[in-house]
Amino acid sequence: MNTLKTTVLMALLTGIMVAVGGAFGGSHGAAFMLILSFAMNFFSYWFSDSIVLRAYDAQEVSAEQAPELYRLVQRLAANAGLPMPKVCIIRSDIPNAFATGRSPSHAAVAVTTGIMRSLNYEELGGVLGHELSHIKHRDTLISTIVASIAGVISMIANIAQWAAIFGMGRSSDDDDRGGIIGMLFTIIVAPFAAMLIQLAISRSREYEADHSGGEICGDPLALASALEKIEYFAANARPMDQATPATAHMFIINPLQNSRETFVSLFSTHPPTAERIARLKEQAAGER
Repeated sequence: MNTLKTTVLMALLTGIMVAVGGAFGGSHGAAFMLILSFAMNFFSYWFSDSIVLRAYDAQEVSAEQAPELYRLVQRLAANAGLPMPKVCIIRSDIPNAFATGRSPSHAAVAVTTGIMRSLNYEELGGVLGHELSHIKHRDTLISTIVASIAGVISMIANIAQWAAIFGMGRSSDDDDRGGIIGMLFTIIVAPFAAMLIQLAISRSREYEADHSGGEICGDPLALASALEKIEYFAANARPMDQATPATAHMFIINPLQNSRETFVSLFSTHPPTAERIARLKEQAAGER
C-alpha cells in the first residue's frame, strides 16, 4: 500500500511541477520541470536521510554522547524489529521530534533538546516509538520526498510573486507563456495543491503511527501524555525557528501551529491531538 501511495504522490507532485513549468515557460518550461522533478525524486530517494537533518542542523550523537537517549532508541528499535537508526539532537527549546530516511536500514530519529527536558522517560519512549513506527512502515521516505518537492514549489511561487511585483515591463510574449493566469497558478494554485497532498498523506499516517508506536513502547498512555505536553508547547509558545510549512508534516506535532490561528488549524498537516489522545486511551483500555 505504501508503495502505491508513494507512486501516486510522486505522480501528483511531478504533475504540479510540470504544470508550473508550463504556466511559467510554456512547453520548454514544462519539459525542464519534468526533468528537474525526476532528478529531485532520485536525489530525495538516495539522500532523504540527510536533507531534512541538515535543514534543522540536527547533530548525530553516539552512545557515549547521549547514553540514556541512545539506549532508549536501541531498546525500542529492537522491540520494533528494526536496525538501529541514527540518533540526532536538534538545539531547540520547543519539544518535538521527527524521523527521516529512505528505508529502515537508512533512517534517523531526531529529537529537540526541549523534548528531552520536558518529557519523562516513558513519555519520550512513546514519542520515539511513534517515530520508529514511521520508519518501520516507510512513511519517512514519503515525508521527505513531499518536503523536498513541496519546498521547491513554494520557492518557485515566491520567485513568481516577486517577478509579478517588479516585472511591470512585461513583453507581449507573456501571453504565450501563460500570462496572468499562469502567474496566478504558480503563485496560488500550485502551492495550495502541494499543501493538500501533504494533508492527504499526513493525517492517516499519524493515527497509524500512534497505534503502532503505543505497541512498540508498550504504553499507549505514555504517548498520549507526551502528545498532550507537546501540543501545549506548540500551541502556546513561538514556533520553532527552523520550521517551515514544507517540513511541518514530518514532526509528531505541527511545529507551526498556534492556538489563536483557528483558520490555519483547519488545514493542519496533523489530525486533532485530542482525537489522537482519545484513540490511544481506547487502545490502552483494550490492552488491559
